[in-house]
Amino acid sequence: REAMWLLCVAAAVLAWGFLWVWDSSERMKSREQGGRLGAESRTLLVIAHPDDEAMFFAPTVLGLARLRHWVYLLCFSAGNYYNQGETRKKELLQSCDVLGIPLSSVMIIDNRDFPDDPGVQWDTEHVARVLLQHIEVNGINLKDRANSRL
Repeated sequence: REAMWLLCVAAAVLAWGFLWVWDSSERMKSREQGGRLGAESRTLLVIAHPDDEAMFFAPTVLGLARLRHWVYLLCFSAGNYYNQGETRKKELLQSCDVLGIPLSSVMIIDNRDFPDDPGVQWDTEHVARVLLQHIEVNGINLKDRANSRL
């Protein structure tokens, strides 16, 4: 059941990512005409554990890089289910480097609140608090995104 929920969330986020890239490309055309670059746009990619960035979001991340978005990545666990957390963290950082996400923009949460365990359901309010904190710290402006649809 939890796996199905996570799959649905991942599919929704992936769909949102593709729509975001398409919408961003349209906005980028008008910005280029106005002489502004997309570097002012910041995107926060949120994943559950290492390898999600490559398995599910690589095309989205590459598209955002082409549009000159500043991409931040927040990973909620180190992927330590099989006691390979340190290896998986290194692999995540290498993957981000290949995808063009600056290592200074990668945050891996490695604590017992968010274990990499399919039998444990994370506290959604705690997830929301951590996510909001990273949105605020990294200047991800949700208000501009909402206003662009008006």
